[in-house]
Amino acid sequence: MKYASFGAVAVLMASVASMAAAEDVEVLHWWTSGGEAAAIGVLKDTLAKEGIGWKDAPVAGGGGSAALTALKARVSSGNPPTAAQISLKGLQEWAAEGLLGDLTPLAEKENWAAVLPDEIKAAAMYDGKWVGVPFNIHRANWMWMNAKVFADNGLTPPATWDEFFAAGDKLKEKGIIPLALGGEPWQETIVFEDLIVAIGGPEFYKQTMMDLNPEALGGEQMVKVFDNMRKLKGYVDPNTPGRVWNDATAMVLNGQAAMQLMGDWAKGEIVNAKQVPGTDILCAPAPGNKGTYLFHGDFFEFFAAKGDAKAAQDALASAIMNPSFQETFNLVKGSIPARMDVPGDKFDACAKEAMTDIKAAIAAGSLLPDVDGGAAQPSAIQGAIQDVVTQHFNSDQSSQDAAAALVRAVQAAQ
Repeated sequence: MKYASFGAVAVLMASVASMAAAEDVEVLHWWTSGGEAAAIGVLKDTLAKEGIGWKDAPVAGGGGSAALTALKARVSSGNPPTAAQISLKGLQEWAAEGLLGDLTPLAEKENWAAVLPDEIKAAAMYDGKWVGVPFNIHRANWMWMNAKVFADNGLTPPATWDEFFAAGDKLKEKGIIPLALGGEPWQETIVFEDLIVAIGGPEFYKQTMMDLNPEALGGEQMVKVFDNMRKLKGYVDPNTPGRVWNDATAMVLNGQAAMQLMGDWAKGEIVNAKQVPGTDILCAPAPGNKGTYLFHGDFFEFFAAKGDAKAAQDALASAIMNPSFQETFNLVKGSIPARMDVPGDKFDACAKEAMTDIKAAIAAGSLLPDVDGGAAQPSAIQGAIQDVVTQHFNSDQSSQDAAAALVRAVQAAQ
């Protein structure tokens, strides 16, 4: 990944050099896997060369939940970091507290509004002001497959859940784990969301995960979703509980498992392992998800600052929104740029497919925020949904009881 960091230096010199500031920036984030660390290094190393120090505050675990806990503790003690990685809804929650700085003058100067999708632009603004800066757009509903395992067993990417289970049965007969899964609530919720789309389509997803309609949350289609979650458990290995997501990705990379249902941040691990997305590791929308794009974005939020600290924050924000940096960063991270004007010619086959699919989803009204990445719901409701999903998946609770519990949990969290 050294070449990526080196390339970013030239990209960002102009944007950073115009904002001379000696102030360090302390950044709290949860990018700690190999691919994620390489991606954040693109930004960190570049700013260091321009005289802006980087105080790293990484917090691993829980798909960002551990970092959020650490951030709340820092803010409560009156010692917030300069900047923090945050989810879409999380950004809105912090802005509502009145703790974030105003990026509007910089955003207007650089015309951010003209190059971001409406969904990302709305997330980065609060009460008419820009309060966050987006790095990327992640697609959550991807399926990743080991090409050699599939070829050796005469398999093609399953487009439906019936095809998935048929392939899984064949793989189990050969002693191959069909699905690599990490037993954390947010990972199980990714699969849950995939099944909601597959069983009820994007409208059912909107009713349940966005509108929180109690009749839909507790209805027969949701019972069917939980039925399939239970069936799916028969296709994972017994060591799933507690496994982190990138270890599950590694199982697909080394052929121990055939498939993983995971967002495109898995691609950062694929690239970091010197494998080629779309060739060594195949990609396709999760079964039954073609045409629907479940998304979230990685944002930085900036706590209110003045003087040199504010200048350093603006330099960091400007660097993130530089189109060439968005290209370089996302080539390493696995996502696609938040800016819609970044060309896709340097990206791999899976990213090019994502760039095509997101435009089609915008046109069709099926670009939808995910729950697991904190885009669809605030943290309290996100946590309530995840708790119900993981309770059902890791117990003998009936699907009917799980659907009823989902209604109660969501209502209690509102």
